[in-house]
Amino acid sequence: MTIAKENSVVSLGYTLTEAGKTEVIDSNVGGSPLEFITGKSHIIPGLEKALADMKVGDKGDILVVAAEAYGEVNPEAIQTLPRDQFEGIDLKEGMTLYGQGEHGQSVQVVVKAFNDAEVTIDFNHPLAGKDLMFSVEIIDIREATVDEAMTGQLACDDMGGCCGGGSHSHDHGHSHSSGGCCGGGHCH
Repeated sequence: MTIAKENSVVSLGYTLTEAGKTEVIDSNVGGSPLEFITGKSHIIPGLEKALADMKVGDKGDILVVAAEAYGEVNPEAIQTLPRDQFEGIDLKEGMTLYGQGEHGQSVQVVVKAFNDAEVTIDFNHPLAGKDLMFSVEIIDIREATVDEAMTGQLACDDMGGCCGGGSHSHDHGHSHSSGGCCGGGHCH
């Protein structure tokens, strides 16, 4: 069975680096696998496309260009706001802040610069504009249950696994639901 079939539940081991660099950005090797349902936009589009012909036991390195990952950097996603909106926060350049978007979704911003009057923040995903290299191993593939296929969320397992259901935006026009068990509460 290959991943190409829609509504397959895939268990994946991965290590993520920026293309051409060696510093590990994220990895679940040695931990719980990332699980997702195909065709539900749980993972970035370029990675899901590249995994389509793989089967259990396959390993490989997959290059995902920025446009198929977290998108290009959008200059309009960089905003300058009055400093008083950040009252009580010990600001530092490069720090990540979390808040709530206009539709109640969680948003992540990076402080680019600040002074006594204003703060410049960047709503772009931290990996926007970057080509990514995934070293992957397909651990398991199974058909989604009827409920999983209908809801787009993985069922909880006997070992207390999580039920997903949150969603996050990759800031390039696609909203992706992280509706699955992502091993150790760690979603990508």
